[in-house]
Amino acid sequence: RMASLDPSACSQETKNILYQKAKEAFSDQHHLPAYYELILPYLGGAPAADLKVLSKDDVNMNVSTFVTLRRDSLMLLTPGEVQGLLGVQLPELAQWQNRAPVRDWVALQKQSELDELHIGLTGGVQEGYINLVTPKFPAMSSAPLGTVAMVFHLLPALLLSFLTVSILS
Repeated sequence: RMASLDPSACSQETKNILYQKAKEAFSDQHHLPAYYELILPYLGGAPAADLKVLSKDDVNMNVSTFVTLRRDSLMLLTPGEVQGLLGVQLPELAQWQNRAPVRDWVALQKQSELDELHIGLTGGVQEGYINLVTPKFPAMSSAPLGTVAMVFHLLPALLLSFLTVSILS
């Protein structure tokens, strides 16, 4: 069994490992109401699938705990699942809507689903709109952008020269 720890200062990788260890250690108590209290210190490493299951247990999670969940897990939760996790604490979420990660989560949700929570969250995706996320790619070259741009600017002239030389030969 594990003693209760405070993994809040640990790296995300360590939180993930501690969560898995705690989940294994308390697995025989999963069906008991005390399970949430046992696993609570380790939820910062919980995957989305486990949070979705937990949302069905009416755990009444504090919003201060909610905002410390793994970012990738939190972003995969639906408004209904967040409602299930927060329970009676749900209205407090509106006070956090302009702070990360709640702001980022709200931006991924359909506004109509946020409206169903009846707590005044705004900033979700409107119906009929497409939410485009621009991926961030690493630079493909170590050359300065000016050099890369000049090569692309000269590319048509180089191709035309090559084509002319091959036709004349």
